[in-house]
Amino acid sequence: MAPVMVLWLALCLTGTWAVEKSNFKTCDQSAFCKRQRALIPGESPYRALLETMELTNTRLTLQLINDKNKVRLLLELYRLQGNMTRVKINELKPLKPRFEVPDVLVKEPTTEPMSLLSQDENGVVLSLGVESQRVILSARPFRLDIMEGREVLMSLNSRGLLAFEHLRIRKDTFSYKVTSTVASVWDNVKRVFSSALGSFCLSFKLLVTPFIPLLPKQTAKEDGKDEEGMWEETFKTFVDSKPNGPTAISLDFSLPGVEHVYGIPEHADTARLKTTENGDPYRLHNMDVYKYELYSPMALYGSVPLIVAHNTERTTGIFWLNAAETWVDISSNTTVFGKMLDYVQGSNEKPQTDVRWISESGIIDAFILLGPTPKDLFAQYASLTGTQSFPPIFSLGYHQCRWNYNDQEDVQAVDAGFDQHDIPYDYIWLDIEHTDGKRYFSWDPHKFSSPKEMLQGLKDKKRKLVAIVDPHVKIESSFKLHDEIQSRDLYVKNKDGGNYEGWCWPGSTGYPDFANPEMRELWAQMFAYDKYEGSMDNLHIWNDMNEPSVFNGPEITMIKDAKHGEWEHRDVHNLYGFYVQMATAEGLIQRSGGVERPFVLARSFFAGSQRYGAVWTGDNIAEWEHLKISLPMCLSLSLTGILNCSLSHAHMDTPRREPWLHGLDNTNLIRDIVRQRYTFLPFWYQQFYHSHKTGILLIWGVSVAECCGYIIQRKLQRKDLLVHPVTEEGVTSVTAYLPGKDEVWYDIHTFKKHNGGQNLYIPVTISSIPVFQRGGSIIPKKLRVRRSSTCMEHDPYTLYVALGNQNTAEGEIYIDDGYTFNYEKKEFIHRKISMANNIISSINLAHDAHFTTQSWIERVVIIGATKPSKVTLKAAGGQESKLDFEFDASVSLLTIRKPGVNAGEDWTITLK
Repeated sequence: MAPVMVLWLALCLTGTWAVEKSNFKTCDQSAFCKRQRALIPGESPYRALLETMELTNTRLTLQLINDKNKVRLLLELYRLQGNMTRVKINELKPLKPRFEVPDVLVKEPTTEPMSLLSQDENGVVLSLGVESQRVILSARPFRLDIMEGREVLMSLNSRGLLAFEHLRIRKDTFSYKVTSTVASVWDNVKRVFSSALGSFCLSFKLLVTPFIPLLPKQTAKEDGKDEEGMWEETFKTFVDSKPNGPTAISLDFSLPGVEHVYGIPEHADTARLKTTENGDPYRLHNMDVYKYELYSPMALYGSVPLIVAHNTERTTGIFWLNAAETWVDISSNTTVFGKMLDYVQGSNEKPQTDVRWISESGIIDAFILLGPTPKDLFAQYASLTGTQSFPPIFSLGYHQCRWNYNDQEDVQAVDAGFDQHDIPYDYIWLDIEHTDGKRYFSWDPHKFSSPKEMLQGLKDKKRKLVAIVDPHVKIESSFKLHDEIQSRDLYVKNKDGGNYEGWCWPGSTGYPDFANPEMRELWAQMFAYDKYEGSMDNLHIWNDMNEPSVFNGPEITMIKDAKHGEWEHRDVHNLYGFYVQMATAEGLIQRSGGVERPFVLARSFFAGSQRYGAVWTGDNIAEWEHLKISLPMCLSLSLTGILNCSLSHAHMDTPRREPWLHGLDNTNLIRDIVRQRYTFLPFWYQQFYHSHKTGILLIWGVSVAECCGYIIQRKLQRKDLLVHPVTEEGVTSVTAYLPGKDEVWYDIHTFKKHNGGQNLYIPVTISSIPVFQRGGSIIPKKLRVRRSSTCMEHDPYTLYVALGNQNTAEGEIYIDDGYTFNYEKKEFIHRKISMANNIISSINLAHDAHFTTQSWIERVVIIGATKPSKVTLKAAGGQESKLDFEFDASVSLLTIRKPGVNAGEDWTITLK
């Protein structure tokens, strides 16, 4: 396994079977998508009623009217702290509240003042307070343009595709007929008898007044003929009753000057999103898609409705806060079959990408992230949905997983095999077969009769175990969890009010209503040691099937008219997995008394899921193409804040895959690469710390880092490590792009120096993966690899100093206890390591922090160096000493041995 920056969790299955696509809808089979997509651009019926505008210190509100049906909407516009703008659109007076997504935002965003610059009958201009940024609101048709100087950064409804299907009473229902009849009679009475029968009219009015509230309140002119699928929809044998009728929303965004857009995971596609004009839109609808199709806009297990737009001048984003089924159309006026046209129309023409969001229900709640740099944008998004949870360091080690290890003796044998073959690992995983009859929070009484003994054996070696806990509950009266959920009425309901039942691994299954905070608290309590019998502190959790997966449901998930309290499942669907992981993470924190950081992996996710743990890319196939697609999939997740992505898992019907079962040569290769991964753990851990604190990406595609369109599969790690994975069978060479014309890069294996800004031809073998360290960086490593990461806690560091063109370099060392929340109490070491003018120094970056370490600096390796005549060390106490060194002139490599200073103290090394 290459020294990649995240835990690989891409499920590998043998065989060449493909997904059964007929189980999943296309846009034409999704009534609301088909209906909205049929709208014609440029014919917007919406007009802004400027006379209704109200501007306070924190927001602007005004009404929009649909001139076709006279339904009014309420527009809210906010300027947010951090160079963001928020746009909300809802019905002015809905028949009932519409769903607004809770819990995803870490807090209500801080607003900043807007000021009115000008106003006339055509619209208004507002200042956004940042340089020359302003919003132009045009009245007829309604349109928003966000500008900076003379440049349009983004336009809303410029194509006129805003649509908002208002709540209404069905025309053919009894209530509608009664109220319509009453209204009609009353109108006739008023018209014919108003003068002659005034007293009768008054009596009649008193009679019918109680029925007036039942009339459609805001429809002066009702919409036209109902279309198929508006009030009921059938897919295969499944019927969606749609009791609230059509509720879809849509809005288009135009991005002038932009030809590259990324994001909206999860899709098995390139990181750069393609135009969808000649096919289906990208779909966001969390589903169990076994052995998914490649290069497809089909929905997969998770959804993050964030698009990142990028060009050489600016990076912007659109965060569409809606948890219902969503389709995203992307079009461009500069592409044909994904390639740029020559600008034959003239040099002033700019590319433009248009993005249209279509959701089945809810409201329009869009956050416009204005960058301008990638770093700014990622910080903006993190301020809304949070940063990646800071994982315990051992979760970044090697994991061994399959469906299923047979019993606890099998676990012990696999554990011993790693020791026998000198391969480190941190976790072994158990799938569903470890439970007692698929009753989660239990153990098979025959195969895993002594789980604490098994866990203690792993703990003695400083290793851990992950057990699967799925969010469906076996319906069985003797099962305590089922009884408690049922007694407290915390199951999802069907449309008739009974408990919703589906079919999953246990057979007949109930689905806890995780949208209910009371259910989440009950779930969290289940992880207490006295309730989850046999569990210990080295047991961590895997939430699978949390889309939710329903084997006998439409599209293998829950029927949309199921109920979560007052809300339909269609409103909250993409939040279900988010809530499951939230409750599980909270449970592991609670069981430790709030002390320990949890490790929770989930298959389904939404925006904000990064706060609760890791995700994986789902059920793929063990083929080269699926390996290749996992890279842009993880990069897309990274762009949306989910940095801890991707396992080496195996189906129960596949051959065993322990590293020593593939012949001696392969065992040696696997051992070497896994051990190499462990040497980099200090580096990966400190990168996760930075990402957790700031929201900056853990991994970058070169195209993002370099503001150009280079192949996204090439990965750039904080501009310090560049990895070019080999993803094609039998290749003997690859061509890697080394970015930065003023940069230099060093092969980490040969220490050979290469200039940046070039495509580099690299011969490769089965045992080589091209990895380069950027000149100007310093990377800490631990070279004494032991059986697990925890065993390496106090081991010494080796610093790899790669000199840049100015013979300077910078890096950091971050150290804490590796697994608790004590870093939040300033219990850590954070030091800057730098080299300039032939002096290497370690300086404290956190003077208010306190932590001690037994680790020391064992050696310093300087790449691109010249041979010194003498090397001296000045330690914290002021004493100086001479250090031994070796110099390899063939690769300009200087190795300074045994400085012996504590990694948490000040020191300097001088080269003379």
